[in-house]
Amino acid sequence: MKKSRGRTGRRRRRKHLKSFRDGVNCSHKLEYIKLKKWLKDRGFEDSNLRPAEFLETGRGLMATKALQAGDLLISLPEKCLLTTGTVLSSCLGGYIARWKPPVSPLLALCTFLIAEKHTGEKSPWKPYLDVLPKTYTCPACMEHDVINLLPKPLKKKAQEQKTMIQELFRSSKAFFSSLQPLFAENTGTIFNYSALEWAWCTINTRTIYMKHPHRECFSLEPDVYALAPYLDLLNHSPNVQVKAAFNEQTRSYEIWTNSQCKQYQEVFICYGPHDNQRLLLEYGFVAMENPHSSVYVSADTLLKYFSPLDKQRKAKVTILKDHDFLENLTFGWDGPSWRLLTALKVLSLGTDEFACWRRTLLGDVTSARNEQQALDTAAKICQFLIEETQHVLLQISQLKRDKKNLKTHLALVEMLRSEDLEILQKSAEILCNLNLATS
Repeated sequence: MKKSRGRTGRRRRRKHLKSFRDGVNCSHKLEYIKLKKWLKDRGFEDSNLRPAEFLETGRGLMATKALQAGDLLISLPEKCLLTTGTVLSSCLGGYIARWKPPVSPLLALCTFLIAEKHTGEKSPWKPYLDVLPKTYTCPACMEHDVINLLPKPLKKKAQEQKTMIQELFRSSKAFFSSLQPLFAENTGTIFNYSALEWAWCTINTRTIYMKHPHRECFSLEPDVYALAPYLDLLNHSPNVQVKAAFNEQTRSYEIWTNSQCKQYQEVFICYGPHDNQRLLLEYGFVAMENPHSSVYVSADTLLKYFSPLDKQRKAKVTILKDHDFLENLTFGWDGPSWRLLTALKVLSLGTDEFACWRRTLLGDVTSARNEQQALDTAAKICQFLIEETQHVLLQISQLKRDKKNLKTHLALVEMLRSEDLEILQKSAEILCNLNLATS
């Protein structure tokens, strides 16, 4: 008897480990029971997916059966989608219609989310609002200390993102005040900065693309957002392919998979061929072993390696700027990009070679010396970025010890920088081999 009990115990342990690796089913949790009932009342039936907690990705959706390429993953009826149409048919509609100058579709959705969250129990959207994240990890929500540790191009975009939300808040105060008749409390306390930041991040990280016809009551910014309850629990993987669109016949937003998925495994969709800087900026996460990941070289870093005494330097920089060769210069898993090497070749042109710049931009070989100098400079830039990244990783380790409250955000930046280091080390190796081959 003892033996069989031990075997059962082992089997149970194995089963537990397997379930943890595949994901821990969360469909028994009250918030998901309420969400599924709410969706069912709006015509949504689902048997393929169930909410689960995964070790690497956190909250997501698990397959209840094996899925094949060509299977319909999810079909969410129009009634379940939260769009500007939803906002206009609510008590906010009249206020939006009367407000001049017209508000943007984005602000209308932000306002609706804040108002419904404030309404609490009485909100018809409460089951959805209850499963939305309470906080976000986008750079827009990061503290100055953490933003400073981001790679230069991403740091600039993160600061722009923060400024944009601050500007949206500043320019919307009068509109928020106009909603006072709808609330017992002061609108200033309801529509505060942190509420707007939360609503903005909810829309930026979770909406699906859905084009709506322009309405006169909105500004001319494109109205392309729809929040999709339950569907927005699907996490991103760069290694899957899906087909997603609104089906006019069924009046539902549908996602079809082009990949296979085993039973009880996490079901992924692809948000697009984004590198990790873009994923962190727009969605607040980093995908490990992302084939699309790149390390960007800023124009400042690039130009540091070319003498200001070069009489043609100014003309070369102008050429690169005019032909859009000072942006998106990268190191990837396969070494320096063609764009980066081309920019380096233009900057390395000798006085007697300068007339050939057009051919260089098209990828022609100007001279063996020019090719070699471009490779040497690429190797120097790569080494500089390796040392800079290692230094930042040390700073992150220090901050993680000193500022426990920033741990989550720091961990994300650390993941991003660690992958950058891997890419740069791989590029350095490739450049070394290229130099050996040409010497």
